Amino acid sequence: MFPVQDLENAITKIKDGDHLAREDFLDNCRPFVFKTACRVSRRVLEWGRDDELAVALIAFNEAIDRYQAESGVPFLAYARMVMRSRLTDHYRKESRIAKSSIPLPASGDVAGSLEYAKSWEVYWEEKAAGEREEEIKEFGDLLTSYGVTFEDLVKCSPRHRDTRQTLMRAAWSLVEEGSLFEELRHKKKLPLTELEKSTGIRRKNLERGRKYIIAMALLISRREEFLYLRSYLRIPSGYKEDTNE
Repeated sequence: MFPVQDLENAITKIKDGDHLAREDFLDNCRPFVFKTACRVSRRVLEWGRDDELAVALIAFNEAIDRYQAESGVPFLAYARMVMRSRLTDHYRKESRIAKSSIPLPASGDVAGSLEYAKSWEVYWEEKAAGEREEEIKEFGDLLTSYGVTFEDLVKCSPRHRDTRQTLMRAAWSLVEEGSLFEELRHKKKLPLTELEKSTGIRRKNLERGRKYIIAMALLISRREEFLYLRSYLRIPSGYKEDTNE
């Protein structure tokens, strides 16, 4: 999966007509398409066997063309909504579900687009707002189970870039060291001694940034689910030094 920054650059290139960039982007995002389709279908799908994956991939490609960066919604969150809508239409046509929702106008259907544009825009805005609110609540509940609140994050978030880089490195190491992350999940406490050994970061610095490290590690571990928070905090798909102030 593309890091957040590279994802934005890729979409810009694609919209400028770079066909190779589109192919590379689709190929790199296939795991995200796969996971989304499996969640919607509530079963494990297989490429080349299940129509849902083809429907989802076409919808993802469609989302690239429809996406407007100025909407303020992360692209992956928007693409997820489009894929869900198309899969819902797919199931409805097969009479496998009877759930009502406002369908997304067919790609290239000018008349349909004009007819449904206003209703779809309202639906899309409400859906995005609902997803964002649900995501924030879910992450807040997750933090609470570890003794951390959003208020804590406001107070303990590092102001200096070097400190932020150090704590983010600790968070990434925590997630990538599977045994350490499992210890965090089991005990709900930061494994300070082990994390100090694996990162070389002094224990007192880890203790000071404990709540921030825990929060970032939890977000990193579920970054393909918490798409709005991931985009807002610019969490990449893999650790990369933060070069922004």
